[in-house]
Amino acid sequence: MLDVLRYEGKRVVVTGCASGMGAATAKILSEVGAQVVGLDVKEAKDIAEFIQIDLRSKASIEEAVAKIGGPVDAVFSVAGLPGPPFSDVDTVLVNFVGARHLIESLVPVMPAGSAVVCVASNAGLGWQQNLEVLMEVVSTVGFDAGLAWCEANPDKIVGGYAPSKQLTNAWVAFRAVDLIKKGIRLNCTNPGPTDTAMMGDFEKQAGKELIDAFVGPSGRRSTPEEQAWPLIFLNSPRSSYVSGEALHTDAGFLGAMVTGRL
Repeated sequence: MLDVLRYEGKRVVVTGCASGMGAATAKILSEVGAQVVGLDVKEAKDIAEFIQIDLRSKASIEEAVAKIGGPVDAVFSVAGLPGPPFSDVDTVLVNFVGARHLIESLVPVMPAGSAVVCVASNAGLGWQQNLEVLMEVVSTVGFDAGLAWCEANPDKIVGGYAPSKQLTNAWVAFRAVDLIKKGIRLNCTNPGPTDTAMMGDFEKQAGKELIDAFVGPSGRRSTPEEQAWPLIFLNSPRSSYVSGEALHTDAGFLGAMVTGRL
């Protein structure tokens, strides 16, 4: 495959590489010549370098970071939990606190020109109106402080998934200011409903009708590959002046909602 995005020889880390968007991202990156280090709690096949990780565990994250070493040219933070049947705390740990700790632990081995992209969700829409609460967590430093806040504030993370995705959006906007001074870009995407293994859990929680309402004017769910390519573009040198942004990969859902077309 032609490497128009300039990944040839780049060393990249992909979390959630065993399935869904993470697996699609890792596959495409390998095809364009990147050296992929895949991370997941489940064993992944067809990954040149795989490291098992549990983002709910500080020790597991730091063990994985030691194995990864450096340098790291790009981080794709894709791993996530859907909320129930997982606890609210576990969901926020995997989707935000643990993910953040992994990224921050890799920053020292990321050279200028590198980039990080996180997968949030259109379930996190409206985070700006909840910023005062979100900043309580975003401003914590380290895994332990983030975990302590979650355990002390269960009423503020009810459901787990939506709060974790609001946190991701807020953290990207906040932390990108500091990282760009080091030459490291930080962005996120906000996907609409996507055909991954987690969709069954979402449908059990909210009902298929509500999930399908979020597909918007497109009338369909996206594929993992359709979400992988925007991630790869955002972390590529071709997006060298894009940082602190939230790309809504939702087939026009947000625009239709804001303008009253839904």
